[in-house]
Amino acid sequence: MKAIKDNKVYTIDQNSKAEYLARGFDIYDDGGKMIARSPSATVPAAQYDELLAKYEELKAQSESKKKGKSGGEPDVSGTE
Repeated sequence: MKAIKDNKVYTIDQNSKAEYLARGFDIYDDGGKMIARSPSATVPAAQYDELLAKYEELKAQSESKKKGKSGGEPDVSGTE
């Protein structure tokens, strides 16, 4: 697993997890998924997760709109 804070990334084991959390690091598994958020984080985990979900949804919508239009065709939907 990895402990990440600012531009610092450390590979850690289960025994060091609590120490790095106390020092303000977020903990990620080897696949990059967050498994523990620092208790000293300035944004609560629930709010972070909610905003991340909204971001992913908007990103997917944007990508689907880009794929739906081919270059050079005018937009005749009546919206700008």
